[in-house]
Amino acid sequence: MNLRTKIAAGAIALASASLLGFLGKWEGEGQNLVYADKLARGLPTVCKGITRHTSPYPVVIGDYWSDARCDQVEQLVIEKGQLALADCLTNQAIEQNTFDALSSHGHNVGVPSTCASRAVGLINAGRVAEGCKALAWAADGKTPVWAYVTDAQGRKVFVPGLHARRRDEARLCSQ
Repeated sequence: MNLRTKIAAGAIALASASLLGFLGKWEGEGQNLVYADKLARGLPTVCKGITRHTSPYPVVIGDYWSDARCDQVEQLVIEKGQLALADCLTNQAIEQNTFDALSSHGHNVGVPSTCASRAVGLINAGRVAEGCKALAWAADGKTPVWAYVTDAQGRKVFVPGLHARRRDEARLCSQ
């Protein structure tokens, strides 16, 4: 049974309650006013991390989105991202928590980046525990990964909050 079949059969849920709660923790719960995300160089963001790159509607700083619009667009964006993620996951033994953790990662950094990551490579090779750890740590097990932003001067800057999210994704992934 491939991952898309597991999704169709209900063995793996799209936009699971646990994923929505996880995204609420890290992307913002009840964030109805579009704001300039400082970590994304001022990218207009609303709801649980919805941006112009993912939304079918314009995302304009200062606009207010109703809870209903947030729910509708989040569902659409999350499911679309998860279906794209499912296409790059070849390990059919993936469980819901691993899929949710990878979905959170893809929601934050982009599904193509997640699919190209060392973490997904390890998970696809059947090394799930190592792949989960690779969501937060480099191969040396000491260097944080996916926890940096580029500042206005083009320098790579470590963001402790991003690393906390990566560690939380790694924990969820390995449950």
